[in-house]
Amino acid sequence: MITIHGMADSGNCYKPRLLMALLGRPFRHAEVSWRDGGTASKAFRQKTPIGKIPLLETGDGRFLPESNAILCHLGEGTRFVPDDAFERARMLAWMFFEQYSHEPNVAVRRSLLCYPEMADVATPERLASTLRGGNSALEVMEERLAGHDWLVGDAPSLADIALYAYTHVADEGGFDLAAFAGIRGWLARVTALDGYRPRDWLPGA
Repeated sequence: MITIHGMADSGNCYKPRLLMALLGRPFRHAEVSWRDGGTASKAFRQKTPIGKIPLLETGDGRFLPESNAILCHLGEGTRFVPDDAFERARMLAWMFFEQYSHEPNVAVRRSLLCYPEMADVATPERLASTLRGGNSALEVMEERLAGHDWLVGDAPSLADIALYAYTHVADEGGFDLAAFAGIRGWLARVTALDGYRPRDWLPGA
């Protein structure tokens, strides 16, 4: 059985848990957090030198970091990966967008506001910058979702899982989704998927 090492409160760590729930696949969760120094421990760094979570541990002892790489591995051959090569590339484009444009603003601003450990770097300038960048990323999503149910094609894909993780808690970062009707409808469709579990769900809990 695989183990997903991660922090229960992290959106990046929620992504693979959500996918596994949607697929109905068993896995173990091992809590590791940067907040208590767990990701910097010698034992964890032996598993992954970059010291980042989530970290996938396979049943045969291999390790895979990076949330979207984990999604691609776990999603291989499932209904969440389009059959068409170009549609798969479009899915990946949204996943790259998530890590390059969305997460550094929406997720980071949430962290700045929610975690006391980050208070010293939550400067007014950084909060303003991430607010602007986050709203720009949400506008890109809204442009697609105002006229489509899903980010790629006519069915949910890994791109929807990747972007759902932090978008559905964007309000915790001070983002107002009232003006993003397309996004709000999409969020409701994700939560209606068979097997959906919320962020605080852990296997066996």
